[in-house]
Amino acid sequence: MIDIRLLLNDFDFVNQKLQVKKVDTELLLELKDKAQIYRKAKQDLEALQAEQNKKSKLFGSYKSSGGDIEVLKKELDLNKRNIIATTEVVQKCEDELEKLLFTLPNIPDEKTPCGDDEKDNVVLKKILEPKKFDFKPKEHWELAQENGWIDFERGVKLAKSRFSVLRGMGAKLNRALINFMLDYNQKAGFEMVSTPVIVNEKMLFGTGQLPKFEEDMFRVDGNTDPLDIGEEVKKQNFYLISTSEITLTNLYHDEILSSEELPILLTAQTPCFRKEAGSAGRDTRGMIRQHQFDKVELVAITKPEESDSIQEKMIQTASGILQALGLPHRLVQLCGGDLGFCASNTVDIEVWLPGQNCYREISSISNTRDFQARRAKIRFRDGKKNTLVHTLNGSSLAVGRTLIALMENYQNADGSIDIPEALKPYL
Repeated sequence: MIDIRLLLNDFDFVNQKLQVKKVDTELLLELKDKAQIYRKAKQDLEALQAEQNKKSKLFGSYKSSGGDIEVLKKELDLNKRNIIATTEVVQKCEDELEKLLFTLPNIPDEKTPCGDDEKDNVVLKKILEPKKFDFKPKEHWELAQENGWIDFERGVKLAKSRFSVLRGMGAKLNRALINFMLDYNQKAGFEMVSTPVIVNEKMLFGTGQLPKFEEDMFRVDGNTDPLDIGEEVKKQNFYLISTSEITLTNLYHDEILSSEELPILLTAQTPCFRKEAGSAGRDTRGMIRQHQFDKVELVAITKPEESDSIQEKMIQTASGILQALGLPHRLVQLCGGDLGFCASNTVDIEVWLPGQNCYREISSISNTRDFQARRAKIRFRDGKKNTLVHTLNGSSLAVGRTLIALMENYQNADGSIDIPEALKPYL
């Protein structure tokens, strides 16, 4: 969530920055108006409360001086009714303001180049040279069928399209990749965590999946547990997570951390579930775009002044895994028009797929600055005041896409697939 004070104090700056994310100026003007109404109502409420406190202290002096106590009581009673009425106005204004604020994306920072879409992204660096094959390399779905590693048809039978079944060496390699990635991340200083894959809607508001991306989430009935206590629990909706960024970040939802605890570096492996509502017709063959997939995630919670260096550490960690596996890749700085909802800046890691003869995204390392922290109320004690943390997240890596890259880059002319040395101890 953006800082409303920034919108009020420098509307033109916010409007200009959010134009690249296709935010309507009229929406920002409406938000500004509501923020001003809210500010005025809150000032009125504070004035009434101050008046109530002031007059409440007059009882003693009225008694000693012979003042009219009954008049004072009537004034206090009237002021109390005004406080109740104004409190309702403030709450209504706050709810309306928050509802609009939740729909606004994060503001791109100075690292984010101008641009409308992925054509304007900037390649920062290429790492490892793609192998030159003396035969036409096959795509992963062909290799998977030839080697019996992935059963697409039975995945559809068990669920529906965009589900698949890993078998034999495909399943072994998937597990090996997960363990290798987690070990690598732990050696880099990230604590391994295992979290639920079902979360309540409050957590999704905290990290920005709701309300904007609800149509891409799998909603589940989580209100059937007879041990649940309290109406608040029973009234919530529950969802399968689309990434463990949600659970890792929200471990500290509505908490005040000590300065000494930061930075907090976390890694987790979970299945992830996405409807892929906006990707109809894209990547229909193979395992590039699935409704369920494994992902190893990196999340960092830091002091503001450390977030840039932590982002670089996360990029190097994810890239280091690909280097250890011998997979060519490149780092790409996303432009404003291709930036995600919560991100202030993002570096994508794209792995080389010889079967497709192109680079494909395998990780996005994003710095959200204090955007998620403001929504999730994650702060740290900074001297005598509480300050919002910065949160960062990134794939390290999408396991299925890493398996795909391994298959295509390590294929032989006869259709067999070699195993990278780094993975052999894990099989």
